[in-house]
Amino acid sequence: MRFNLDNLPSDVALLHRLLRDMADVVERRDGEIERLRTIIRQLQRAQFGRRSERLDADQLALGLEDLEADIGRVAERDPETPPPADDAPRAGPRRKPLPAHLPRVERMLDAPSAQCPCCGGGLHAIGESVSEQLDWVPAQLRVLRIVRPKFACRTCTKVVQAPAPERPIAGGLATPALLAHVLVSKYADHTPLYRQAQILARHGMDLERSTLAGWVGGACWWLEALHARLHRDVLASDHLFADDTPVPVLDPGRGRTKTGRLWVYARDQRGWSGPAPPAALYVFAPDRKAERPIAHLERFKGVLHVDGYAGFERLAGRGEVTLAACWAHTRRKFYEVAEAANTPVAHKALRRIAGLYAVETEVRGRSPPQRLAARRSLSRPIIDAMKLWLEAELPLLPGRGKLAEAIRYALARWPALCRFLDDGRIELDTNPVERAIRPVALGRKNHLFAGSDGGGERWAIVCSLIETCKLNGVEPYAYLRDVLTRMVEGHPANRLDELLPWAWKSEHHVKA
Repeated sequence: MRFNLDNLPSDVALLHRLLRDMADVVERRDGEIERLRTIIRQLQRAQFGRRSERLDADQLALGLEDLEADIGRVAERDPETPPPADDAPRAGPRRKPLPAHLPRVERMLDAPSAQCPCCGGGLHAIGESVSEQLDWVPAQLRVLRIVRPKFACRTCTKVVQAPAPERPIAGGLATPALLAHVLVSKYADHTPLYRQAQILARHGMDLERSTLAGWVGGACWWLEALHARLHRDVLASDHLFADDTPVPVLDPGRGRTKTGRLWVYARDQRGWSGPAPPAALYVFAPDRKAERPIAHLERFKGVLHVDGYAGFERLAGRGEVTLAACWAHTRRKFYEVAEAANTPVAHKALRRIAGLYAVETEVRGRSPPQRLAARRSLSRPIIDAMKLWLEAELPLLPGRGKLAEAIRYALARWPALCRFLDDGRIELDTNPVERAIRPVALGRKNHLFAGSDGGGERWAIVCSLIETCKLNGVEPYAYLRDVLTRMVEGHPANRLDELLPWAWKSEHHVKA
């Protein structure tokens, strides 16, 4: 509702009516905004609260986007409504200041005249008001012309010319910057190559999808050695998280897809302020046989955080590997029963597991001795009581029921579930590797399948570098562009450590 403040009515009754109408508009607006915010809070509780596993995260994000757009529309409908006072509670997030590193372009809006509009006197500057908006400059394709002048000797007629620079793709058109963009778009932003070809066509450059595919293969050839170096660095750790996820792979011989696997090994010591930087290593394999992790972890010695996959048990037989089981997977078994049958025993198990996680929230980031002391004083009583209670409840339940199955799942892994009580560096669950797997799941929704086993291996190479960049607060495009450029220009193979994401971050002084 807008008024001409220079031409307000003088009739008091009319003014009263206008004020009542404006109050009604504000009340309806505030009521609609509060209704939408209530829906958002309910959706957030569905994601982060007790029923977190009932709502797909992608669907939640889409719902939140539309609701927040509705709030924006309501606010824009009546923009002159005064904002809430500074001490009033705010339902939404506070706006962050625009980053200082972004370039600034000034647009000067001068007074329409040098004379005062009131008396005609001359105006003089007394200051200025500055506001900022966030702008977008669209991506632009450009042609990089490499000019190499030729020089001839007047004495011996020898021709001298600078050597042609190495190209990342032999005979190809793409620069390292363009290759990095294609890789990040495909593996970080989950944009398939055919869609990228359509986007490039809108920018005036028609490229076949097969051309982009060749670029991906050529770029991964440069990155293979770096992936191998990351592989050695991660598996040299003594505390890892392990899991796998399916990757459909095209099988032309049978006219359909087969199921390959991406095995993921994550290192994350941030929970106990460990010295090693976080990293995620992906390794492609054509199947899920136990021989795969056994071969990958042939030289591994230490604690391996795992889910319930039986293939990992063979690693523990070596004596050099200690398995730590996942309380999140154990909780999920009881959660499914609680949601399906609303069983009091399942709800009681969930409350006890929640007590363990409450302790972990308090000790996160502390040193291993501090974490261990808190766990032994606060978590061990919960663990001891829970084991006795589960053993007492199991004989009272139908043997083939889901609740009995959940209890047997927990008791069968009880020693591995209790490892965190003996080592302050052990985590309660495998969530770090679960988070590393999530981008692969998003990629599956967009790519549908890998075209070959080679495609699965390229997926592993690029995802390893991109996800490790994310874990270390490194922007993947800037990293891949610089790494590809340096490799093409002849970076020594014996100095690959300098190109690992955390070392690159330190060299470029990137803030997390």
